[in-house]
Amino acid sequence: MSKQIKTSKFKDNLKARSEEAKTVRKIVTIIIMTLLIILVIGGASGYLYVKSALEPVNPGSKEEIKVTIPIGSSSSNIANILEDNGVIKNALIFRFYLKFNNESSFQAGDYVFTPDMELSEIVDSLKSGKLLAEPVYTVTIPEGKTIEELAEIYAEQLPLSKKKFLEKVNDPDYIQALMERYPSVLSEDILNPEIRSPLEGYLFAATYEFFEEEPSVETVVDEMLKKTESVLSDYLDAIKEQNYTVHEAITFASVIEKETGAKDQRKKIAGVFANRLEKGMKLQTDPTVLYAQGEHKDRVLYEDLEIESPYNTYYIEGLPVGPIGNFSETALEAALHPEESKNLYFLHDKDGNIYYAETLEQHNKNKQKHIN
Repeated sequence: MSKQIKTSKFKDNLKARSEEAKTVRKIVTIIIMTLLIILVIGGASGYLYVKSALEPVNPGSKEEIKVTIPIGSSSSNIANILEDNGVIKNALIFRFYLKFNNESSFQAGDYVFTPDMELSEIVDSLKSGKLLAEPVYTVTIPEGKTIEELAEIYAEQLPLSKKKFLEKVNDPDYIQALMERYPSVLSEDILNPEIRSPLEGYLFAATYEFFEEEPSVETVVDEMLKKTESVLSDYLDAIKEQNYTVHEAITFASVIEKETGAKDQRKKIAGVFANRLEKGMKLQTDPTVLYAQGEHKDRVLYEDLEIESPYNTYYIEGLPVGPIGNFSETALEAALHPEESKNLYFLHDKDGNIYYAETLEQHNKNKQKHIN
């Protein structure tokens, strides 16, 4: 009897082990199949990822992208620069592409790329050390110009109408998009309803190159704001130290720019304005009157000083509500680092000479001597 019981237990154990082995095999099979599926999916995803990274950033786009490759840049440096500027999608994949194709010996210099370029075209351009294209248009924007004057300059030198330019730079949706793209430059201050044009003063005076046959307003404005952003980046700390906002600093610089073309006098004039602001005196500067009127005059008349405008510094206290034209770096430097003095007044004679005074009495004497 006990022998039969032992035999039965043995068979039961054998059967249990057999079932356990089957279960283990099923689990192992499921795990292997799962891993294979993951590998297949991962491989397919990896393939698609690499394939996408090797393709142009934006097929069909002819927007010019200016890139500077510094001397001594490694392939890794170049890859990162290209990715940061939106020329390629992925710096790591680009480095693998260079290694796989045994590409090296790239040239330092200034390049112009477009988002629709293949990697092979980018590499060829980097190896040749030549610009991809010569500019179709070169436009120089002088200092102290209003946005309306900028529109006229571009209308004269580009296939771009003044009306189209002004409509775009005053489009609320476009302005909002620019504020998101250039947060260190454009703030909520430019949305003040009393401001004549949101981008007034923010489009930097410089020489610009365009590589398209028909540059868009977006291309033009983007180039100019990039320049403004670049210039301002060196002065952001100084702006904070002076307790200005960027908008106030640019506004102050635009007033100095308009007040005199004599660069060696700008810090001295800025000092006069700073003294008046500190004492709560009105700036009383003629260029703000002319901007408020929206017209150019050789001479401001007494009745002009009474115009009720947030730009007229004979009417308001402090700075105008916004810039009255674009500014130069020397004007910005003067606004942030005015020359210390006790002067509260100055005037220009007909030859452009400037005479300063600490008191109104002295100022009136200068006026009698050099103006009347």
